Amino acid sequence: MNKYIIPLLAGLGALCACSPQGAGGSEEAPLAGARIGGPFTLVDQDGRTVTDKDFTGKWRAIYFGYSYCPDVCPVDLQRLMQGYRQFARDHPAEAAKLQPIFISVDPARDTPPVLKQYVTAFGAPLIGLTGTEQQIAAMAKAYGVYYAKRQEPGSSDYLMDHLRATMLFDGDGKPIVLLKTDESADTVAKELAHWVK
Repeated sequence: MNKYIIPLLAGLGALCACSPQGAGGSEEAPLAGARIGGPFTLVDQDGRTVTDKDFTGKWRAIYFGYSYCPDVCPVDLQRLMQGYRQFARDHPAEAAKLQPIFISVDPARDTPPVLKQYVTAFGAPLIGLTGTEQQIAAMAKAYGVYYAKRQEPGSSDYLMDHLRATMLFDGDGKPIVLLKTDESADTVAKELAHWVK
């Protein structure tokens, strides 16, 4: 298990196990009842103010990371968007209800123009959100996300340690499941097909 997923799971408390039924039954979501999520106000890659209310009725696949991330962020986002496209091909009506979102934990460098170039590389409909240090810190706390700056002494460059997880929320903003973007696009597509209705 990735060491950065532990703080999130610790903050979620006891998770309910899934029932044996499939997606059409009364299966309870793995993150049902978890105290993560909530209101936010950020800025998108076009410089527009965005709040959680802009996504009312939309499912959300949310990934926290940063554009200067040298390894996991681009791989996870690539799998997320490849999985989304497979899902959209097979389930276009359901995919239209889903909004993939990348939220920067490095707002000092991830300005809207930087985010625009970054999210464009992964394709629509991925959007990028950033904000002030305080806005990002408040949202990360509400969503159970760990992040911290890691800087070598004497260097002006730095990396950001952060939780590696893609959280799926339903149209009411309730947490559903952690998407397995660390595995494969096929896995992501299957998970989306299972949950997004």
